[in-house]
Amino acid sequence: MRNFILRRFLFAIVSVIVATFAVFLISRAAGDPLHLYANSGYGLSEEGERVLRKKLALDRPVVVQYGLWLGRAVTGDFGETLLERKPVSRIVTQKLPATIHLGLLALLGSFMIGIPLGVLSAVKRGTVFDYFGRFIALLGQGVPQFWLGLTLIFIFAVQLRMLPAGLRGDGIFDLPHLVLPTITLMSGGLAYYTRITRAAMLQVLDSEYVRLARAKGVSNNMVIWKHAFKVATIQPLTGITIALTGLLDGAILVETIFAWPGMGDMAITAVGNNDFPVLQACVFMFTLLYVASTFLCDVLYAFIDPRIRYD
Repeated sequence: MRNFILRRFLFAIVSVIVATFAVFLISRAAGDPLHLYANSGYGLSEEGERVLRKKLALDRPVVVQYGLWLGRAVTGDFGETLLERKPVSRIVTQKLPATIHLGLLALLGSFMIGIPLGVLSAVKRGTVFDYFGRFIALLGQGVPQFWLGLTLIFIFAVQLRMLPAGLRGDGIFDLPHLVLPTITLMSGGLAYYTRITRAAMLQVLDSEYVRLARAKGVSNNMVIWKHAFKVATIQPLTGITIALTGLLDGAILVETIFAWPGMGDMAITAVGNNDFPVLQACVFMFTLLYVASTFLCDVLYAFIDPRIRYD
């Protein structure tokens, strides 16, 4: 068990290094980074260019540059933005809570609604509840999030004027501003959890030990929630990483549609401004969130399923 967790932790560190190094190479492949600073308001003389190049460690090999950047990033120093000359870490600390806020709500919503809906769909197979659950799963997988977000804005903000069309509002408990972006972001995860839970429950309910439990006279609720549900949750739990990946990808789009002041909105702005320090910080933070969730999922998986507790 300890060796398994240690291996997964080392794998998480390697994943962060590989992902951030790839983005670092792309930033260097786009051209001399010094030209970005020159286009951002620096009037550089030959002497000034030499001094700035040395200050930014651009006179060293790329691997050394990455090592210096990673060392600073671990301490929270991502450099400065190219246009406004503000510390990137300050912007990240301002934007990250909004993304985590929206992402957690969407993840919890998809998890808490999708899993019970998948269980109900499997237990009531062939009934109206089953068709409803399958319809929700199909709708969430087939409807693009940008179309869903714009449709929700048109219906509830423009036509009915029940909910605001965007922005975060006054705080984390401003429910009217949370409803539309949360529904839009959780649509894919809700569909995934409903579908995967239904499939897992159907497989378990048809297994021999469940039939044996029924034959012994065990109540239906006991069979469903004690015998079948615990085994069936292994697949949805493993899918947390996949769902989180979709949430991180969708956050960029959803935050743009609803003008949500988070990391996704910051990433889009950074792409438009060609601001590589901000983009590197975004990739670093998104990779950390993804890797941390993967590691947590592996640990929980090891506790639920003893078969993967390697020595």
